[in-house]
Amino acid sequence: MTHGFGPVAPPDPRIRAAAEQRQTQLTKPAGALGRLETLGNWVAACQGVCPPKQFERARVVVFAGDHGVARYGVSAYPSEVTAQMVANFLGGGAAVNALAAVAGASVRVADISVDAETDPVVSKHKVRRSSGSIDREDALSEDEVQAALAAGRAIADEEIDGGADLLVAGDMGIGNTTPATVLIATLTDTEPVVAVGRGTGVDDAGWSRKVAAIRDAMRRARPVVKDPVDLLRVAAGADIAAMTGFLAQAATRRTPVILDGVVVTAAALVAEDLAAGASAWWLAGHRSTEPSHNLALKQLRLEPLVDMGMRLGEGSGALTALPILRAAVAALAEMATFGEAGVSTADDAAPAAPNLTK
Repeated sequence: MTHGFGPVAPPDPRIRAAAEQRQTQLTKPAGALGRLETLGNWVAACQGVCPPKQFERARVVVFAGDHGVARYGVSAYPSEVTAQMVANFLGGGAAVNALAAVAGASVRVADISVDAETDPVVSKHKVRRSSGSIDREDALSEDEVQAALAAGRAIADEEIDGGADLLVAGDMGIGNTTPATVLIATLTDTEPVVAVGRGTGVDDAGWSRKVAAIRDAMRRARPVVKDPVDLLRVAAGADIAAMTGFLAQAATRRTPVILDGVVVTAAALVAEDLAAGASAWWLAGHRSTEPSHNLALKQLRLEPLVDMGMRLGEGSGALTALPILRAAVAALAEMATFGEAGVSTADDAAPAAPNLTK
C-alpha cells in the first residue's frame, strides 16, 4: 500500500554488484574493511554510480512538535522546552548543531506542531499547536494527518530539489517517546512494560504514568493498526506523521536517509507500511537506550552503525554515525586498485603448479 506515494524501487543491484567487484580489486585483503565495504556498496547502489561520490550536501531535518500527553507527567521536562530548543537550534547552540558541523552536514528545523509561536523561518509547514493526548483522544483529525503527511513529503522534495544527496531525520518534542513507543509496541505486538523506556529521564513514578498512558493509547490504536494513516491520526502526532511522509518520499525520490533514534524509527515503521520497500533506502545510525528502539530496528531488519548509550534525539545518533558512512565512501572511491598501485595480489603469491610433463 502506497497511499499516494510513488513505487519504491530498491537501490540499483547492478551497481551494487559492480561495487562488490571493485572491493576485490582494492589494495587490501578481501573483506578486510568489514562493514565499511557493505556500506560503501550500499551508497554506490543508492547513487547509481561506482565508485560512489562523497556526500556534498548532507542535510539534517529536525521535526519539532508537542504532545498533549506530556501534560500528564510522562516526561521529566515541561512542554515549554520544545519551543525553547527550537530557538536554540536556530541559534546554533544545540547538540545537533555541534555534531552536524563535525560531520559535514547542515541543519534545518521544521515546526510541525510546537505549542507556541515560532520563527516564521521554521513554521512554514505548521499543522497545529500540539497534538492530542493519545491516551484519551485522537492525536489529529483526518484533515490534520493528511496535512502532516503532505508537509513531510514537501520538506523532502524541497531538500532533494535543493541538492541534498543524503538526509538525516531528527526529532524534538517533549513527550514524543510516548507516541513513538505506542506505535512501535502496537506494530510489533509488544506489551507496554517491555517497550517503555525512561525517555528524558523520568523517575519510577513517571515511568509508571508513562506505562499507563501507553497502555491506554495502545488500546485505542489496536482497531486501526492495519491502516498506517489512521494509526498516525489516532496514536502519533503531527510531527511524527510529517516524519513518516518525509521518510517515504525520500525513498520514493531515491535519496538515502540515516535514521536517528526511537521517534524517527517509529515513523520509519509506519513509512515502510505506507511505501513498501522504503527501508532499503535507510540506514540505522545508532541504537538508542529506549527498549522500543531495538524492537523497531529488528522489525525493519536494520543493524545500527554505533551503540553508544545515546538517547537525546535531534538527529544526534545519526550524525555520530555519518563520519563512518563517509569513510566507507572514501575507501571505495579513493583507494587504489592492485593494478593502479603495482601491488601484488594474493594470487601472485600462490606457488606455481609443478610441471609434471618433464
